[in-house]
Amino acid sequence: MKEKKIKIIWPNKNETFVSEGDDWFSSAEKAGLEIPTGCLTGSCGACEIDVNGETVRACISDIKIKKKCTLKVSLTTDPFWEK
Repeated sequence: MKEKKIKIIWPNKNETFVSEGDDWFSSAEKAGLEIPTGCLTGSCGACEIDVNGETVRACISDIKIKKKCTLKVSLTTDPFWEK
């Protein structure tokens, strides 16, 4: 059975194809984007991204196939994590 690839449209307008279970951080890096990090345990929320309107903590989530095959990612912003 052929593995289904998932298309991701990143905030920097780059598009990549990934597999279910891939890591958000390495997938974003391949697209030329850095997802902010903090605790890396899911507690602080620094790595939150919006995937098709649903908030995901990238450090504790892998990429999952949804009914809609294309995932549109945007970075969430938190005033406490701004530089």
